[in-house]
Amino acid sequence: MKAGPGHLHLPVAGTIAFAALAFLYVPIFVLVILSFNASDITTIWSGFSTRWYASALDNDDMLQALLNSMIVATFATTLAVIMSTAAVLGIPAVAWRRAAESLVGLPLLVPEIVSAVALLVLFVLSGFRLGLVTIILAHTVFCIPFAYYPIRSRLAGLDPVLLEAGSDLYAQPWQRFWRIEMPLLAPGILAGALLAFISSLGDFVVTYFVSGPGSTTLPVYIYGLIRVGVTPEVNALSALLLAATLPPIALAFVLRSPTVQSNHGDNTP
Repeated sequence: MKAGPGHLHLPVAGTIAFAALAFLYVPIFVLVILSFNASDITTIWSGFSTRWYASALDNDDMLQALLNSMIVATFATTLAVIMSTAAVLGIPAVAWRRAAESLVGLPLLVPEIVSAVALLVLFVLSGFRLGLVTIILAHTVFCIPFAYYPIRSRLAGLDPVLLEAGSDLYAQPWQRFWRIEMPLLAPGILAGALLAFISSLGDFVVTYFVSGPGSTTLPVYIYGLIRVGVTPEVNALSALLLAATLPPIALAFVLRSPTVQSNHGDNTP
């Protein structure tokens, strides 16, 4: 393929990209295949079986860990979306807009282990008992950027004339928000919520530091299993977690695509 105008043609670029993708996704593909292995030994294939999925779904401790993960992800996502939506609408009105946006995105730049230790110290000094509440609060912090940027991107693509028209028609601020801004921001809010939910559901480092007795989430539970060796049941659990995260990620990608946003704008009255 010939390089277009202004593009640097590198003959090995395709090979490097393919190798990088293979390095990322081939192990996941192998894990899913081995989750259907009938053998008790992970690396020796002895036939197709779904016994390990049945074993995982019959594990009360695993189901409790999954329930904890769902509770944490639901509450953290809800809080993060509310705060992010308020920040998206409020930050443009402040004089230190750039600094505020930098602070919102800071959790993405700070190493997760640093955030985990800092939050643990904060909770201990504040007298919080480590448990689901501390996990929810910690997850809310690092979920805010995942929810904020899709919503901000959606707001940046809106026609300001629509918002000005509401003010010209004497709409109160809350009326303009619920009847104009909120429906137009809905795709960005949903995309941000899905990304925040998936980020919370799969987090391990922060959760491991701020969790307490009885608040084990699914990633922490899986880590506890692999400390004594990877078993086919761990592969099945990982495959189930992967299957649960792929649809929301795909939906968030579709909602953030320019085609969907432009079509949504075309249908706006």
